[in-house]
Amino acid sequence: MANFNYAKKELNLKIVYYGTSLGGKTTNLRSIYGRLTTDRRGQMMSLATDLDQTIFFDFLPVEVGEVKGWKLRFHLYTVPGQVYYNASRRLVLKSVDGLVFVVDSQHERLEENIESMYNLRDNLMVYRLALEDVPMVIQYNKRDLPNIMPIKDLESQLNDAGHQYFESVAIRGIGIFETLKAVCQLTIIKQAGTLPTV
Repeated sequence: MANFNYAKKELNLKIVYYGTSLGGKTTNLRSIYGRLTTDRRGQMMSLATDLDQTIFFDFLPVEVGEVKGWKLRFHLYTVPGQVYYNASRRLVLKSVDGLVFVVDSQHERLEENIESMYNLRDNLMVYRLALEDVPMVIQYNKRDLPNIMPIKDLESQLNDAGHQYFESVAIRGIGIFETLKAVCQLTIIKQAGTLPTV
């Protein structure tokens, strides 16, 4: 849920990157961080194992301008991809304003992607939210690999609600800003009606 800082006239919005382990969630944030100027980004925090898997979250506040006199700040998080960290996934989803569902496009990861989508739905229900209540875009990542599924097949398996989607190669920075821009726009549109007059 949007957080208003009246003293600074600042609206803080939380975007969560969700998906399977090693699917590209942390790579998205690292790529975004590496391409933003220092005046547009905050400090990035990450907790990871030796295998470079996020255990808890990555957090990257990104400033993107103003709406109706309010300065906007997006806080980007990732959830841990491993199923046994589900309690952490739920915690990161608390007060979420927007979602990016990151899909590993490889054939052999399809079942894990589907399981992760069901897991997202279940975890949102803990906060009395349905997937339809939260602005979301889908990112089909790793499109540079030889063993990827066609987009139409991924769409039929993972996007029955018709969410906007983007193809990406997060490790090379391809598609990451298009994804981020889209989810930020959807989130702002949803919050615009709640903005107090400054």
